[in-house]
Amino acid sequence: MHDFIPRKIEDTIKQYLKIFPVVAVLGPRQCGKSTLVKRLSQNWGASLFLDLQYDIDLSKLDQPSFFFESNADKIICLDEIQLVPQLFSVLRSVVDKNRQNGRFVLLGSASRDLIQQTSESLAGRIGLVNLSPFTLNELDQLDGFSLNTFWLRGGFPDSYLSDNDGFSEIWRANFIKTFIERDIPQLGFQIPALQLKRLLVMCAHNQGQLINYSKLGESLGLTHPTVRRYIDLLEQTFILRTLLPYETNVKKRLVKSPKVYVRDSGLLHQLLAIPDFNSLLGNPVFGSSWEGVVVENVIVNYPDWNYYFYRTATGDEMDLILEKGNQRIAIECKASTAPKLTKGFYRALEVIKPQKTYVIIPTQVLYEIAPNITVCGLSEFLNIQF
Repeated sequence: MHDFIPRKIEDTIKQYLKIFPVVAVLGPRQCGKSTLVKRLSQNWGASLFLDLQYDIDLSKLDQPSFFFESNADKIICLDEIQLVPQLFSVLRSVVDKNRQNGRFVLLGSASRDLIQQTSESLAGRIGLVNLSPFTLNELDQLDGFSLNTFWLRGGFPDSYLSDNDGFSEIWRANFIKTFIERDIPQLGFQIPALQLKRLLVMCAHNQGQLINYSKLGESLGLTHPTVRRYIDLLEQTFILRTLLPYETNVKKRLVKSPKVYVRDSGLLHQLLAIPDFNSLLGNPVFGSSWEGVVVENVIVNYPDWNYYFYRTATGDEMDLILEKGNQRIAIECKASTAPKLTKGFYRALEVIKPQKTYVIIPTQVLYEIAPNITVCGLSEFLNIQF
């Protein structure tokens, strides 16, 4: 049994509570939102925690304005807020009567765009924090940490901390089933469960590849716009991530389609029926699985940067580009301890012109192979301050 594992966004939540009347912590179901907020609330003084999945807590909000005003001396935490979207307008009214900061903490399993009432009703009154499953640099200092276990099982706490791979596999299978059969319908989307599962499996088989909406639609018997809508929904519920192509002024034939990733490597492997690390080693998805681990961990840890990939029609490619102002960092992911870099990699560098380039591999190393080109492990990269 593990003690509480500190999360990187704790300080952000504490800071936002001093700035905003409402703080929303958004992330996939079971990523640790409730555990984190309950832990932080031990230092808040008086607080209330309501889980809106349960009727006993929901019934306390039959007259929400009265309940909130009667408990104005407490920090009120509302879990699974996306299930009761009508509360947003009530919260706005209550907050506008008393603009004291740090009054409400909302926890949600859908993004701000999906809960449209957030941006419409609480603009200027709410601070948004995204919580992902565990990232590598939240775990790699723990006793007994194994990169291969993290890579195989992913970062969902109950999956990563399972006693063995078999228990982790059972947890992930149930997570996917519940997400498809319960969570999506609760958000108001009536999508056949089998269709959504097949789409997820197809996205897993295309990990790190360009999305071909028409091809996916043909395979599933769906129209191009419907596939696009489903993928957008899976992105808004934190299961998929799409990466946009980098655009340059150079006259190259650049690809225009986004790439798709199953965000959590454990869910990826579950969708592909990969039960253990040896099976992953022999699977064609091995390289793109590592790419997904790197992409997700880098993006989560550097949220202030814009991120893209680069690919031309002739095969010049860079897996990830981070850009902020005039700063540009190029990242190539190689699932090998002796990475070989192609001519297409160097041609991509000539166009992108990054200040720094990193080749990230699944081992603990840090060395330069050429001026401004560094080979490093993922842990080493995540410790770099840009």
